[in-house]
Amino acid sequence: MSENRYVIITDNTADLPGEFIRRNALPIVSLEYSIAGKDYDDRTEKLDPAEFYRLMRAGEMTRTNQANPDQIRDIFEIYLREGYDILFIAFSSGLSGTCGNGYIAAEEMREKYPERSIEVVDTLAASLGEGMLVYKALKKKSEGASLDEVHSWLMENRLHLCHYFTVDDLHFLHRGGRVSKTAAVVGTMLGIKPVLHVDNEGHLIPLTKVRGRKQSLLKLVDYMEETVGDYKNDIIFISHGDCLQDAQFVADEVKKRFGIENFVMNYVGPTIGAHSGPGTVALFFLGKKR
Repeated sequence: MSENRYVIITDNTADLPGEFIRRNALPIVSLEYSIAGKDYDDRTEKLDPAEFYRLMRAGEMTRTNQANPDQIRDIFEIYLREGYDILFIAFSSGLSGTCGNGYIAAEEMREKYPERSIEVVDTLAASLGEGMLVYKALKKKSEGASLDEVHSWLMENRLHLCHYFTVDDLHFLHRGGRVSKTAAVVGTMLGIKPVLHVDNEGHLIPLTKVRGRKQSLLKLVDYMEETVGDYKNDIIFISHGDCLQDAQFVADEVKKRFGIENFVMNYVGPTIGAHSGPGTVALFFLGKKR
């Protein structure tokens, strides 16, 4: 069998555009979420992201679930039966148990299909940060790289995947346990906007606070200037919580400072958006360090 006969699988927290998923026939493990008392899984029941954020702005409560080992195993087995090896590129273990459940599913399937290779990559990444690693992996596969070569590249480069993001409303971070109620109330009154990143353990970590929305968006690109180093990014990924105009502002600033022309922009999907809220803007690129 050809060394290149393998399938790349990811989960819906990668927040990749639907057209990209369809074009690459990319299998997706779906983490479930609920809002306004109704459950969704992005497979049989999908909610338009703009509607999801409208409901959040209206005060509807959200809930999210990790993907369990059975869900992941069932998707793996579809391809293992057909003779494919598997590379599962998973949501950060610092934010969800999905990746750990991927390891469990992989171990079960290795016992059942000992002739097959199954690799799980903990991206330590979220949203289009995870999506950018999937994009790079698919590109390398299309260029003829083997599963082992793509797996090695991901492991060597995942901590060079930089995430910087800001939110427009501190109350959603408070609901997700990221800031105290007092910090949310006072910060909102003073127009304080936090800038956060995802660290080497895959956790969301506050970096700084600035006053005003525009300054917080510019700060994302300031951090890119500080951390990009010698990396030559030919494409930049930006995700947003139903605020495309602000995401475009960041893209224009990146273009102005770095001359980069290619961007992938998409919504922060409901699974992550349930915790970050409307108005989130996140910038992703390869750099010297996170």
